[in-house]
Amino acid sequence: MIRLEGICRDFAVGEQTVHALRRINLSVHSGEYIAVMGPSGSGKSTLLNIIGLLDRPTAGVFLLADQDVTGLSDNEIASVRRDQIGFVFQFFHLVPRLSAAENIALPMTLAGVQPTERKRRVTAVLAEIGLAERSHHRPDQLSGGQRQRVAIARAMVMEPSIILADEPTGNLDSKSGQDVLRILERLNDQGIILIIVTHNAEIGDRARRSIRIVDGAIESDVQQR
Repeated sequence: MIRLEGICRDFAVGEQTVHALRRINLSVHSGEYIAVMGPSGSGKSTLLNIIGLLDRPTAGVFLLADQDVTGLSDNEIASVRRDQIGFVFQFFHLVPRLSAAENIALPMTLAGVQPTERKRRVTAVLAEIGLAERSHHRPDQLSGGQRQRVAIARAMVMEPSIILADEPTGNLDSKSGQDVLRILERLNDQGIILIIVTHNAEIGDRARRSIRIVDGAIESDVQQR
C-alpha cells in the first residue's frame, strides 16, 4: 500500500542544509498499526508529512497503492490526499465558527459530495464516536477529548485507507486519551492503516509494529505482535 524508496528530505537553514530524512526505505501494508517513535527533531513528523502528501521528498520514490506519487502535480496530490488519507493532529485544527457536524462535513463539502450523502455520513460518524448529542456545538463548547473525537470523525468521513495521527493524545487527559486511542484502533480493526507519531512509550507498545527514527534515519523496525 505504502512504499518509500530512498526518501530524503533536506531543508536549507541559512547557509546550512539540514538532513531531516536520510534514505528512508519503508513498506506498509493494508491494516497495519504502526507507532513511529524517536527523540524530538528526529524526523518523525517530517516522515508523516511525506506519507500524508503534505510535503515532498528531496529525493527518492514514494509509491501509494502502486502509484508513483512523487512527481504528481499539486492538484493531483490534493486529490489523492483527499480520497485516501485522513489526518488527526495534536491541536485538532477545527474551524472555530463551525459546529461539530459542520467541521466533520467540511472535507465532503470541498469534495462536492451531495448534501444528502453528507448528512448520512456525518450522522453515522457522530454516532460512532459517541457525540450525536453534541453535533450542533462549536469547538469552544466541547472538551479537549470531544474536539479530538470530532477531528477523528472528520478524518474518517471521506472513508480513507490511511489515517495518520501526530501526537493525537498530546493535549488530552489520560481518560480522554484512552478514548481517542480506542476509536483509532477500532478504525484499524476495520482494515485502515493507522500510523501514530508519539513520544509515549505506552502508546508505542499498543501498536503492532514500532519504528524508531534517530537523526532522520530508521534505527529499528520491530514487529511487536
